[in-house]
Amino acid sequence: MENHITTIAFDADDTLWINEPYFQETEKEFCALLEDYLPHHSVSQELFKTEMQNLHLYGYGVKGFMLSMVETICRVSSGTASLQLVNKAIELGHNLLQQPIELLEGVTETLEQLKGKYRLVMATKGDLLDQERKLKKSGLEKYFHHIEIMSDKKNSDYQKLLKHLDCKPEHFLMLGNSIKSDILPVLEMGGYAAHIPFHITWAHEQHEHQLKHERFVELDDISGVLKYL
Repeated sequence: MENHITTIAFDADDTLWINEPYFQETEKEFCALLEDYLPHHSVSQELFKTEMQNLHLYGYGVKGFMLSMVETICRVSSGTASLQLVNKAIELGHNLLQQPIELLEGVTETLEQLKGKYRLVMATKGDLLDQERKLKKSGLEKYFHHIEIMSDKKNSDYQKLLKHLDCKPEHFLMLGNSIKSDILPVLEMGGYAAHIPFHITWAHEQHEHQLKHERFVELDDISGVLKYL
């Protein structure tokens, strides 16, 4: 492609490092806590419903997930659950916050080849403290010109990011695993977007329709961006 892209932004969770599998494993443990009240799949549905209701209040991340687990316990048990059960849910959240950072294959090598040729940005949504901690533990901070931890990833959020970077949309490329958050808003504002599928996607981020767009590319893995550029 023509070399008019100057800035490349990377999503973090499940693009640079593993994240969703930890959440799903924690959810399984949470469902087991409430099996005396409801079957596992019903607990999972109730938790997701709570998360969606609270998203505008808590945003994305582990802390909102923890609060939603506690609220789900209270609702599912009609307020009869023991404090011990609540404490176990909080412990699950604490364990989730302390999971190791496991980089996905090819991440370091790809960033190494792009550094110096493009302005590299990490653009992720979630809890500020948690994302900062994960970035520090990842050892990837040195590759990025700018770190943007966003409360959401809508068109307006990307426009704010580009304004801060003094970058026009046609010079911007976003890479990520979520069509809904990393791809569609960027294409809508006139930027380029590359989808890197991850084998697990949170229900809220799932997008079923096949996407075709002149500024969109589907990559097998993160290193595919080197050939794309």
